[in-house]
Amino acid sequence: MIMLLGTRTMECMERSAELYYTLRPTSKSSIFKLFTGRYPAPQFCEVYWDWAEPQAVGRAMTFSIRFFQKNGTPYPISTADNVLVEILHQNAKVATTIDLGSEEPCNANVARVSFTVHKSGEYSISVMIDGHHIKGSPFKKTFEPGPIDASKTGFMNYSSTVVCAAGTSHPLTIETRDSFNNLAAYRTDQKYFFKIRVEEAGTNIRYTPTTQIIYNVQEKKLTMYIQMEKEGCFQATVSYGDVRLKNGDFSILVLNSEELTKVKKNVVKRRHNLYYEVRLLACNNETLEKPKKVFLYISPKQITLKEFYLKIYPKKLFTFRVCPSTKFYFNGFNRHVGAPSFTIDDGAQPPLMLASKDRNTIAATFSCFLLQSIGGSETFHDKQAFFNQEVRDLHSKRAHTPLPLKVDRSKLLHHSYKLTKHFDLGDWCRLLEVSFVGEEGLDWGGLRREWFELLCTELFDPSRSGLFMRFSNSPQALVHPNPKRPQELQLKMYEFAGKIVGKCLYESSLGRPYRELVKARFSRSFLAQLIGLRVNYKYFETDNPELYKTKIKFIEDNDIENMEDMELMFSEEEYNERGQLVRTVDLVPGGSNIRVTNKNKLQYLDQLAQYHLATCVKDEVENFLKGLNELIPDNLLSIFDENELELLMCGMGTYSLADFKIHHTVTDPSPTFNKVLDWFWTVVAGFTEEQMARLLQFTTGSSQLPPGGFGELNPKVQLSPYHRHNALPIAHTCFNQLCLPNCDNIEQFHKNLLTAINEGNQGFGMV
Repeated sequence: MIMLLGTRTMECMERSAELYYTLRPTSKSSIFKLFTGRYPAPQFCEVYWDWAEPQAVGRAMTFSIRFFQKNGTPYPISTADNVLVEILHQNAKVATTIDLGSEEPCNANVARVSFTVHKSGEYSISVMIDGHHIKGSPFKKTFEPGPIDASKTGFMNYSSTVVCAAGTSHPLTIETRDSFNNLAAYRTDQKYFFKIRVEEAGTNIRYTPTTQIIYNVQEKKLTMYIQMEKEGCFQATVSYGDVRLKNGDFSILVLNSEELTKVKKNVVKRRHNLYYEVRLLACNNETLEKPKKVFLYISPKQITLKEFYLKIYPKKLFTFRVCPSTKFYFNGFNRHVGAPSFTIDDGAQPPLMLASKDRNTIAATFSCFLLQSIGGSETFHDKQAFFNQEVRDLHSKRAHTPLPLKVDRSKLLHHSYKLTKHFDLGDWCRLLEVSFVGEEGLDWGGLRREWFELLCTELFDPSRSGLFMRFSNSPQALVHPNPKRPQELQLKMYEFAGKIVGKCLYESSLGRPYRELVKARFSRSFLAQLIGLRVNYKYFETDNPELYKTKIKFIEDNDIENMEDMELMFSEEEYNERGQLVRTVDLVPGGSNIRVTNKNKLQYLDQLAQYHLATCVKDEVENFLKGLNELIPDNLLSIFDENELELLMCGMGTYSLADFKIHHTVTDPSPTFNKVLDWFWTVVAGFTEEQMARLLQFTTGSSQLPPGGFGELNPKVQLSPYHRHNALPIAHTCFNQLCLPNCDNIEQFHKNLLTAINEGNQGFGMV
């Protein structure tokens, strides 16, 4: 009997212990609560949603959780209870705010959860207490896209000039998106609708084309069919409601059947001796008194203007590349010569104004050649994809095999130059396997990224080599080639810098695992010169803001002829560091004797920009381009504008915490590590851009993001637990993995994270 009673007692004790460890509240709750039933029972808790479905993204959403004990009595919830609410969308956590309990007795058992969703789709909402899901958890909730936002909506395969045949329906595909860039549905019962406004070029005469809209519900793509009966050139604007689409402005060339046949023949044959007779109306910023008869030659690569002496001897007057920076502007009909006129401007030389009865054929042929040369679309992402494919094809016969490179970190710039100065093109196309003298570590990508990062700092940071300079002392100022570089730095170093940038672009074209970004903030005028654009005084605003505010803007906005103390000539005085005049430079021939007037002051400002931003660094830019063009031909660079080129080379300059939260992964999640993650996001939310850059460098080996932000990192940033209490975080840059330790409190965690990213962002273990 005694033995039997002992057995039953042991069984009861084991069951009680099992029940306690399964359903116990927090460590602060007592065993007394367990046996009296005063603990929350997950299977009896309920959730109340404060919204009706379907619900659109963008609003702050709330829901309530009511906690009950096993006997149905409300359980007063507090921070002492282990309540976890996790909302996931495509494996990314959504930030939440939780308010537990209330001083009001009737709401003491209520927790209110608030969150905001920006991405449409299905969300998983898990509600757990003591590691156990409540009844119905995880819940599935779907959020629809918001209403169409015209500023985010635009044409697919965009072209600034649409070529179509008169009387024929032409499709324009529009991708509808909401304010958070979700694909948004188009409904005919909505308040707003798509509309197109068309005017004849060079006039304010409205023209109404026949339009039809067809919407693909599955792909959320809208096709607007337009039919133009009238031939000629038109300017069109497509809007949603009264707001223009993000790329809603374009030209329409409506050709007759004869013109269309000529254009198709021109494009198919790709002839280099194709020409049209035109009249030159204006050039070099001056209108000709008498229009000049010249001939316009157009090929897949360039437009050339020639005149003939004695109808036999040709003289080349002007040349324009077939690239996006070369623009056609349509000016209407010129009565003096009896033909429609147009302007060609490439941003590198003064615009030309021309007139020709074949204007539409010339412009349509140029547009077709242009789209062929950039892959069929003028959007940045489409041009980037085309660029990467062309670079891969260009070097497809050169092996991307490993090439060891052992670099002395203490002499990084000069040793790297010495190691690579005899490289041929085949060597530059190989995969560099970097190691540092006196350091251990195998290069699985992290060491190579660090070498590129450090080398770009040495090359482009004005406080390092002196190859580049800033126009002001601000560390945020853009960098520009240094015309007063140290004498020991030869022009060959600029060629080397160009090769490094070319190598980064080549590696990035091979795909995300090889992506290398240039750590630099180049001046806009320098980027413009890399793609062959003309430098003008507007570049001072970004490149030299102080000079722009104190001199350039003043001259631009004021009457300078009636100022007694201001007598400007087309010349520039140069002074040494002691303020002594060194020399006077003529900005144009005889500039010291040409006074600046209200009429020619903009020309003076352009010449001033040309001198300060281009002429002074002509040799430096030419050598940089020589190195860059060894891997990347200039015709591929010229498909971008200067802002796109920076995005292509340097990635994003700012860091979005929201983007980071969406595009990361978590390994080995647990309640303990969730607390560490909450600390991490709280700490990172207060980081400066420099601290974010250091965190990114510590985690991935580079402080620059690719053009698409965190979403284009491959692999995505992995946040993992580091099982050493109060230790410094560690990183594995080859895998973009950041290992975070648990600490006594958030203050200790914050201190350890800052120490790691500030003191541990270089080096892979010293021998």
